[in-house]
Amino acid sequence: MLAPKRVKFRKQMKGRRRGKAQSGNTLNFGDFGVKAADAAWITSRQIEAARIAMTRFIKRGGKIWIRIFPDKPIRPGRVLYEIEGVDEATAREAFRLAAHKLPIHTTFLSREA
Repeated sequence: MLAPKRVKFRKQMKGRRRGKAQSGNTLNFGDFGVKAADAAWITSRQIEAARIAMTRFIKRGGKIWIRIFPDKPIRPGRVLYEIEGVDEATAREAFRLAAHKLPIHTTFLSREA
């Protein structure tokens, strides 16, 4: 599971979850992606459960990028995962399965759109 190797301070402030994401809101790696529609804290267990659901569905058919880390709150508009090497129907279904593991609403992104 994802966790920081070292942190400068043991206790961390919560941070704010207001406004839209300023960075990380466009596709950079894959052809398809899933974007957060709500703001929330996402744990490493939720990130890992979504990754496993996607990987099992695409069956080594493509490459998956995880664009989030569980140390900060997620803002709306942030791209969470990206996939390349599969068709749109497969990517859409993989992201649908992954979205059920996350505590937020998500939207599907495509490079063409």
